[in-house]
Amino acid sequence: MTTMKNNPDPDNAAILLDAIAQAPQQDDDTTLGEAWLLGFDTETTGTGSSDAIVSASLVLRDPAKGYLGDVVAEWVVNPHRHICEGASRVNGFTDEFLEANGAEPGDAIAAIGSIVTAAQAKSIPLLAYNAPFDVRMLSGDLKRWKLQALPDELLVVDPLVIDREISHRHGKRTLTYTTEYYGIEPHGDFHDATADTTAAVDLIKPMSTLYPQVGNLKLGDLMDWQRKAHKKWKDSFNKWIESRGRRPITDNWL
Repeated sequence: MTTMKNNPDPDNAAILLDAIAQAPQQDDDTTLGEAWLLGFDTETTGTGSSDAIVSASLVLRDPAKGYLGDVVAEWVVNPHRHICEGASRVNGFTDEFLEANGAEPGDAIAAIGSIVTAAQAKSIPLLAYNAPFDVRMLSGDLKRWKLQALPDELLVVDPLVIDREISHRHGKRTLTYTTEYYGIEPHGDFHDATADTTAAVDLIKPMSTLYPQVGNLKLGDLMDWQRKAHKKWKDSFNKWIESRGRRPITDNWL
């Protein structure tokens, strides 16, 4: 596994970009079980629209090599804004640490955006657990710092959406619980961006093995399949929470 940490070093992004350039061009007929994937996870100052990324990880997975062949880039970012107490408790970052150790967002966020865009050009899906959150945070930071936006049409894999569709178990569906259900041993501590990213990418293999329809999903059908799966789950969930006098959720998937 090739790992690159804490950039301001532009060579880190260049190594990952080179690995993407050498990856095969995928197309609509490539199946999810055979696809190269670009895992993505963020830790942030909070969960609101004005919050920002404080750390991020990208993990390029060659399905033929698995974890040992991963090419990984990690960033710690100075968001130039306060990190809320709740987020700090979860991810361990403080304002003081980020000011002293974080890369400038104009450099770090631009690098992340350029790598995601390069992967999209190869039809390498961006994989994130609860993907709308991480995509929204990255898009928000790109806009905040007046950087190149992500492509309008993203190819995304969201293991949370897939799991809700195929596994009708009871209980929580956090990344920790879901990886445990599929028998995945984490590489590091959860709420570390790289450990979370790797765990999310690791989910695709057991999902594809236990549920062949997942592995056989073609990339050309992937987005519509996930949108329909999310709507199905949301409609069912809303019926349940409305029956208890609670407000329904209105968010759509990507």
